[in-house]
Amino acid sequence: PPRSTLFPYTTLFRSKLKDEDYKGFYRELYPYTFEEPLFHIHLNVDYPFNLTGILYFPKLKNNLEVQKDKIQLYCNQVFVTDSVEGIVPDFLTLLHGVLDSPDIPLNVSRSFLQSDPNVKKISGHITKKVADKLEELFKKERKEFEAKWDDIKIFIEYGMIAEDKFYERAVKFALYKNTEGKYFTMEEYTKLIKETQTDKDKKLTYLYASDAKEQHSFIEAAKEKGYDVLVMDTPLSGHLIGKLEQKLENSSFARVDSEPIEKLIKKDDEMPSKLSEKEKEKLKPIVEGVLPKDKFIVMFESMSEKDNPILITRPEFSRRMKDMSALGGGMMGMGNMPEMINLIVNSNHPLIGRILKEKDTKKKKKITKQAVDLALLSQSMLKGEELTKFVKRSLELI
Repeated sequence: PPRSTLFPYTTLFRSKLKDEDYKGFYRELYPYTFEEPLFHIHLNVDYPFNLTGILYFPKLKNNLEVQKDKIQLYCNQVFVTDSVEGIVPDFLTLLHGVLDSPDIPLNVSRSFLQSDPNVKKISGHITKKVADKLEELFKKERKEFEAKWDDIKIFIEYGMIAEDKFYERAVKFALYKNTEGKYFTMEEYTKLIKETQTDKDKKLTYLYASDAKEQHSFIEAAKEKGYDVLVMDTPLSGHLIGKLEQKLENSSFARVDSEPIEKLIKKDDEMPSKLSEKEKEKLKPIVEGVLPKDKFIVMFESMSEKDNPILITRPEFSRRMKDMSALGGGMMGMGNMPEMINLIVNSNHPLIGRILKEKDTKKKKKITKQAVDLALLSQSMLKGEELTKFVKRSLELI
């Protein structure tokens, strides 16, 4: 659109503008964008620097592959650039809108811009105004804020990871959703779980799921113990968890499928095993014989008889490092490493004792394979020919 139509909105006082004016301005800026923005921030500063503008929050969902050229920069109403990195913090480049300032030097390098005192002040001011707006929405219209949370959470997570000053503000309004669909601030959530999810060593464990459907059985096992599980499912969740663990005292995060629930939150001394070490050594090659040899590590755990006979888990540390490395920022080389998966045999389950005592070799292998396939099936890891064989075997056993 002609630039003359853009700036009445940035130079007027907010009291003279209605919500429809802001939406109309957004449609002029982005005529090919069909979704309306979630909300906006109006900037109008004349001291200690001059800055006017409007920033809009688009719907981001879980997408980090968004264009970072949606903020248009003007100098005295003359268009300069839509590449504002170095002028605003990187996480704010996910926003849309327009800025006008005569105080930003425009014909110098990006490295100079980042050290320019006026640019630093402007960048800090914009970050503060964004945090002010989010906190205001949270305090005054929490239900509406919760309804919009899933559309803006990746932006806030990005800011919390990238900017310590933004993190300190965001801890007041950043929300965390549990598997029941309820929203909490970190302070509220800590109070909710502190009594039940503190282990015998006084360490608090935050349980989370990255995919509530795929990890449903593990979530249910946690709920049976009276525990609560968060949903942390954005591409940045691994990095955010690392940040939170640095900030929260004597606390850690564990994905709900990373260990048996008894090991994730240790309440008592380890349960005794019904199998001796010799019996475990005898059974281990039988289990390994029905598994792909390059992917699984077979181990034994003393669990309740009511727990599954065989459980598949993904170790928290190696999986988290692999996820973070794949996105960027993890340990060097971890992204290319093969996934480590633990196959845990419940040494106290009656079926495991039955397998050990079975004298018919073919039957022993058949029962073992069936138990292993059930564990694979529960993790959506049984597919193709192996799934067909499992169904056929199940019918024969029935």
